[in-house]
Amino acid sequence: MNKKYIVKLTKDERTIILITLTEEKTSKTVRNRCNILLLADTQTGKASTQEEIAAKYQISDVCVYKTIKNYCQHGLQYALRRRTHKTPPRKTIVNGEDEARIITIACSKPPPGYARWTLRLLTKNIIELQIMPAIGRETVRKTLKKQNINLT
Repeated sequence: MNKKYIVKLTKDERTIILITLTEEKTSKTVRNRCNILLLADTQTGKASTQEEIAAKYQISDVCVYKTIKNYCQHGLQYALRRRTHKTPPRKTIVNGEDEARIITIACSKPPPGYARWTLRLLTKNIIELQIMPAIGRETVRKTLKKQNINLT
């Protein structure tokens, strides 16, 4: 079978890959990409097939193919880079103003008949005061935790 993309690592690129592999802060996906390129390198002898590489590291054939393709088309830095999203996958539910109002309520005196604020009580109060049309207890909990506020 004809290979469309052939990996030929230079000495410098190989050194960069080996250094990247030894760093503690390197993520698993970047380590996988490094290993893919090392095994696919034709300069050191017979390179492994994409199927063999995928089976060895328990990753998909597509991941191997795209890593090799990115290296051949764009270079080593592009192939090893961490992908970041321009926008987060989900919009935040609570904006800064709403967050400040929630914290203000949580730090205030609880309603009559209650010794302290609970998440359920806070959630109910936020909806009653029309700060937000709907909000879950977990969202309120995360908002408070982010600011290191404890209800106890």
